Amino acid sequence: MSQPSGPRVSVLMPTYGQASFLPRAVESLLAQTLPDWELIVVDDGSLDQTAEVVRPYLTDSRITYHRLERNVGLGAALNHALDHAQAPLVAYLPSDDVYYRDHLAGLVGALSAHPEAPLASSGVRHHYNKVASGQVEGHSLQLVQVMHRRTGDRWLTRDELTTDDLERMYWHHFRRRGEWVGTGEVTCEWVDHPHQRHKVIREPEGGINPYRVRYGVREPLRFHATTGHLVDEVERYRTYRERPPTPPAPDGLKILLVGELAYNPERVLALAERGHRLYGLWTDRPMWFNWVGPLPFGHVQDVPRENWQAAVREIRPDVIYGLLNWQAVSFVHHVQSGNPGIPFVWHFKEGPFICLEKGLWRELVELYERADGRIYSSPEMRDWFFEVAPRLSTGRPDLVLDGDLPRRESVRGERSPRLSDQDGEIHTVVPGRPIGLHPETVAELAAQRIHLHFYGEFMHGQWRGWIERAGGLAGRFLHLHPNVDQAGWVEEFSRYDAGWLHFFGSGNGGELRRANWDDLNLPARVGTYAAAGLPMLQRDNSGHIVATQTLAREKNLGLLFKDMHDLGAQLQDRERLSHLREHVWETRDEFTFDHHADRLIAFFREVIGGGRA
Repeated sequence: MSQPSGPRVSVLMPTYGQASFLPRAVESLLAQTLPDWELIVVDDGSLDQTAEVVRPYLTDSRITYHRLERNVGLGAALNHALDHAQAPLVAYLPSDDVYYRDHLAGLVGALSAHPEAPLASSGVRHHYNKVASGQVEGHSLQLVQVMHRRTGDRWLTRDELTTDDLERMYWHHFRRRGEWVGTGEVTCEWVDHPHQRHKVIREPEGGINPYRVRYGVREPLRFHATTGHLVDEVERYRTYRERPPTPPAPDGLKILLVGELAYNPERVLALAERGHRLYGLWTDRPMWFNWVGPLPFGHVQDVPRENWQAAVREIRPDVIYGLLNWQAVSFVHHVQSGNPGIPFVWHFKEGPFICLEKGLWRELVELYERADGRIYSSPEMRDWFFEVAPRLSTGRPDLVLDGDLPRRESVRGERSPRLSDQDGEIHTVVPGRPIGLHPETVAELAAQRIHLHFYGEFMHGQWRGWIERAGGLAGRFLHLHPNVDQAGWVEEFSRYDAGWLHFFGSGNGGELRRANWDDLNLPARVGTYAAAGLPMLQRDNSGHIVATQTLAREKNLGLLFKDMHDLGAQLQDRERLSHLREHVWETRDEFTFDHHADRLIAFFREVIGGGRA
C-alpha cells in the first residue's frame, strides 16, 4: 500500500474504449515488486463499459478514476493525469499494454543510479514475439516503457497537433535536461492490436478520417502522422466555416449525403451555396482520404448512425446521394436496404475490381440495380458496367460525372514563371505515385534533359527504394518536393511544362471486358493539372479503350506518345506546348465541381420526379 510520505511513482493510464484490455493492464501493475505507486486512470470519454470495469479496483486506495465528459485526445488526457500526480516520478501504463513484475523497480533503479538523468526507458516486447532493448525501430519511445522525473512540461494537445510522434508530443522536453538512461531489460509489452492509437493515425491503414471516426472528433484538426503529410484543416477550411450559411432557396433540395466524400470534400459546398440543405450520414470505416463528418468546413448537418432511419424520417430529405469509393459500399448498401422510401442516387468511382477482391461485388451490383439514379465517373466506366451487368443499361436515369473534382474557389491563383524559361530544360511533374515510371524510364528522360519532380512526403516514404534507384540513374534530373494543398496547386504546378498521368500500356484491344482499372479510371490528378493549366502526359494506347486517352483527345489536354524519345521530341516543340498549355488553362473550369453542380441538381430533380420504381 502507499507509504506515509506518498507514492514514489505516479502511473498514468489514459484509456478510451478499451474495457476488455483494462483488467489485464491493472493486474500487471498490482503484481509489481515495487508497491509504492499510485495509478491515475483517465477515461477519455469512453462509450463502452470502462467505468464498470474499473470500479472493483477502486477499493485499492492507490487507484483513482477520472472520467472526462468527451474525448479530448491523448495529450489533454495525460495533462489531466499530470495535474493529479503526486509522486516525483511519472510512468505510463496505457490500458492496452502490460508491465512485467520488475518493470517499475527497474526504471526506478535506473533513475536512482543516474540522478542526472531526466528519463529512463526499458526494453519492450512488441508485435507478440519481437523485442527491442530500447526504442522500437520506426517508432518513438512508447509510453509503457518510459519513466521520467515530474516537471512542469505539458503534453501537446489535439487543438495544437494530432500526431503519433510521442517525441514531438512530449519526450523532446527531456532532451534539453540531460542524457537519458536505458535499462536494456525487456520488462513490459506494447500490445499489438488493430485499434492502437498509432495505427489509427498512420496512413495508409489509418489517417485523419479513421482517427476522426474512432475518437468522435468534432472539431477541425491539425494532423501529421509520421507516415503522412501535414493536414491543417483549421486553416485550410477556416473561411468556409466562418462564412454565413446561404439561406435556403425556395425550390432548394434537402440532400442526404451517405458514405464518404473522398478527395476535395469541400466541393459539396457548391450545392449548399445554391440554397440546398446538406445532411451527412457517414461510413464508420473510412481510409485517410475518405472524408467523413463532422466535416471541417461546416454547413453539413450530421445524422447519427444509431437509429438513422428515425432521424431521416424527421429530416425528410428529397434525395439520398450515396457515394463514393469501395470503402463506403457496405455502409451505403446498408442504408439503401433500409431506405424509408426516399429517391436514391448512387455515385461510384473507385473501384469495381477492388470490390471483387474484397467480396463486395454483390453489394455493389445491388446498389446500382436498386438505385433510382446512377452516376458513373467516366463514360468507359458506365459502358463497362453495362457489359458486365446488362440490367443497368435500361430503365433508370444515369449521369457521367467524375467523383471528386475540386472546388472552383479552392484552385484559383496566378500562374508562376516556368522553370524551363530559366534553364532551357524541360520540367515535368508527378504529384503522388509515379505509376509506370520505372527508374530506367526516369533515366531515359534524364538522358534527354527532361526533369521529373516528385511530390508528397508520404509517397516518398512508400517509394524509398524507387527513389534511391531512380536518383542513382537520373542524378540531378529527379527532384523531391513536399505535398502541396489545393490552395497552392496553381502557383506550384504551373512552373512545370507538363504533368504525368498514370503511365501504362493497355491490353484490352478495344474489348471492354478486358479493361482493367487503369483503363476505366480518371485519376484525381486530372483536376490538379487542369487547375494549373498543365498539359497531361500519357502513353499512346491507340486501339484500346482508355478513359484518360479519350478525354485527352476530346478536350485536347495533353500529349500521347509511344516511348520516351517520342515524348522528348514532342516536348521540344515549344510552340505547340505553349498553345496546349493555354488551352488547358482556358478550359480548366470544366474540371471543377462547381461547373457541374447545376447539372447534378438537375439530375437529382429528374430522379425525384420519376419517383421510386
